Amino acid sequence: MKPNSSNELKVFKTVHALNLAAAKFIIDKANKAVTERGQFVIALSGGQTPMALYSLLAQAPFHEELPWKDATVFWGDERCVPETDTRNNAHQAKSILLDNVDIPISNIHRVPVNLSPAEAASEYEKEIKNYFKGEMPCFDIILLGIGENGHTASLFPNTKVLDEHDEGIRDVYVEVENIFRVTMTAALINRAHNILFLVTGKNKAEIMRALFSDSSPPDKYPAQLIKPCQGQLFWFVDEAAASHLPV
Repeated sequence: MKPNSSNELKVFKTVHALNLAAAKFIIDKANKAVTERGQFVIALSGGQTPMALYSLLAQAPFHEELPWKDATVFWGDERCVPETDTRNNAHQAKSILLDNVDIPISNIHRVPVNLSPAEAASEYEKEIKNYFKGEMPCFDIILLGIGENGHTASLFPNTKVLDEHDEGIRDVYVEVENIFRVTMTAALINRAHNILFLVTGKNKAEIMRALFSDSSPPDKYPAQLIKPCQGQLFWFVDEAAASHLPV
C-alpha cells in the first residue's frame, strides 16, 4: 500500500495535533455534505484511539461547527455485548460524544446487540439499506483504526468475512477474543466517499510498516482490503506510529 491519488498519508507530531486535524476534517466534510445533499452520514469506530477525537468534537467550538441536526451516525462494527457494556463501541461513543451534542436520537443507529449475532447483522444491514432508500449505501465518512494484528473494523486475520464480496453487514466469531462481532464488509467500507484511518502509538509502528509494504497479504493484514472504489482514503498517523515507515 503506497500513498497515491486516492490514498493520502499525513503524519502528525503529536496525538493532539492528529485529533485536531481529524476534527476539522470531519467538520469540513460534514458541512460540504449537508450543502450538497442535505445530510451527512458517518460510521464511527470503536477502540481507544478515537475517544480523544470524540471528546474534542463534543467541546466548543467544534460541537457548534458540525451540523448535528442533519447528521446521521452508524458504526462500522460492534462487539456482541450488552449496550451498557463498556466494550460496546456505541456505548463509548454515546457517553463521550453523542450524549453531549444536539443530534436527534432518531439519527443514531446502533447495532441491535440484543439479537443473536447473525440476526443483529441481518437487521443492521436492513437498517442501513432502508436509510439509503434502495440506493447503494455510500457513507460520507467511515472512521477506522488498526489493530496490532492488522485488523480493522471487525475484519480479523483469517476469518471468513474477508472473503465476502457483498456490500453488507456480517457476523464474525473472533477466536482470539472469544467473542462474536458484527462488521461492515470491506466491500461496503470501500463504497464510502471518505475513509479515515486514525493510527497512534509506537505499538502500531510495525503493523504500519507491514501495511505500507507491497507484499502484505490481506488474509494476514485485513486492512489491506480497504481500497475505496471511487472515494478517498486518508491515513492520519502520529510520528510514533509512522516511525518504521520508509522515508
